[in-house]
Amino acid sequence: MEAVADAAFWVALGKIVWVNILLSGDNAVVIALAARSLPLHQRNKAIVAGSAAAIVLRVLLTVFAVSLLQFPYLKIVGALLLLWIGVQLLVPDDDPEGGIKPATQLWAAVRTILVADLVMSVDNVLAVAAAADSGPPESRLLLLIIGLGLSIPLIIFGSTLLLSVMEKYPVIITLGAALLGFVAGEMLVTDHAVEAFFHGAGRASTTIIELAGAVGVVLAGRWLAARKQRATGEEAAGG
Repeated sequence: MEAVADAAFWVALGKIVWVNILLSGDNAVVIALAARSLPLHQRNKAIVAGSAAAIVLRVLLTVFAVSLLQFPYLKIVGALLLLWIGVQLLVPDDDPEGGIKPATQLWAAVRTILVADLVMSVDNVLAVAAAADSGPPESRLLLLIIGLGLSIPLIIFGSTLLLSVMEKYPVIITLGAALLGFVAGEMLVTDHAVEAFFHGAGRASTTIIELAGAVGVVLAGRWLAARKQRATGEEAAGG
């Protein structure tokens, strides 16, 4: 219970909820797409059953990821992946449906939701594991359970609202991408292979790395988005 009273616990919990909601927008779309052809009375059952199974597996995968992050150099690799995920968040997706086909039977829809959610949850697992790793060591499992427990119902029942809010206020996505960059910087400086160096250099050096991660993700993401938009415009003009 002492860990729950720790400010680091609540900061880490906030990170888990925020990044999981932000990165689960595509998962929410997948859920809607997979269940959209079912009869109305089966649609909610498919959403709840498929999402519940995906939640359990996601918690297990995240616990496994948190354990792996304790090995030297793996946090550095994870930080680089998280930076890439943050950048991609700001680049428009050419295929928002991800090739997901609607199912016509309840368990087929559940299976589609489960498989698609797991395939698309690599970013969620990595980001949530990184956020949990920043909390008190003795409460990481509790952080994962509470954080995912709070955020998943919001995604399932508020997916349409969440997506519309993000479309109306794009700054939310930008801030979320910046948070991922910050968490990536936090992961990098706490890797066992370099932790002693940054600890010796002082808190200011670690803060600079964390802020550089946040700013770098936003700048790189916006540059790639502008480049992609320019290329699309040129292609349309040429066609």
